[in-house]
Amino acid sequence: MMNKINAGSIHYGLIKIFLGITVIFSMAGFSVAADAATAADLNQSATHALEILYRTNPAAVAISKQAKAVLVFPNIIKAGLVFGGSYGEGVLYKNGRVAGYYNSVSGSWGFQAGAQSYGYALFLMNNRALRYLNKTDGWEIGVGPTVVVVDKGVARNLSSTTLKDDAYAFSFDQRGLMISLSLEGTKVSRIHPK
Repeated sequence: MMNKINAGSIHYGLIKIFLGITVIFSMAGFSVAADAATAADLNQSATHALEILYRTNPAAVAISKQAKAVLVFPNIIKAGLVFGGSYGEGVLYKNGRVAGYYNSVSGSWGFQAGAQSYGYALFLMNNRALRYLNKTDGWEIGVGPTVVVVDKGVARNLSSTTLKDDAYAFSFDQRGLMISLSLEGTKVSRIHPK
């Protein structure tokens, strides 16, 4: 009898934790929507973030010279405990000019715990990737054009002759602690900030 009560208490406790996380993410979602950045704010943040990335990562500079466009998300907020999510807004630059605004949204479940903020830049290397971004009603990374997440190991092996994939992603300015970091399942959609 004692084991059944403990198992039931544990089950009930997990349900309470899940519901608490759901409420927090719902409130965070409303907060993010209410505090959406203006176009001017996004331009300033994205330009600053790209400058930091170029200063700290020579591979990003090299790739930028061949990219058709770059999509910069200066501040993604991610949190989770088994169930998680992330959100951020960014700017698409084409030929050095603003070509649109996008958000980055993901939901996930599995082995993850913690919270963090980070930025990422997605270098679109060919017209196929750029067309896909423009034609789809939200690009789910991992579906469609190939995306390579560039870490230190990948960066060492990149050169102008080895750039064969559709897009390359660089994360930067990571703060906080999160056991899982991946762009897989992230959906990028066009937005229209004021």
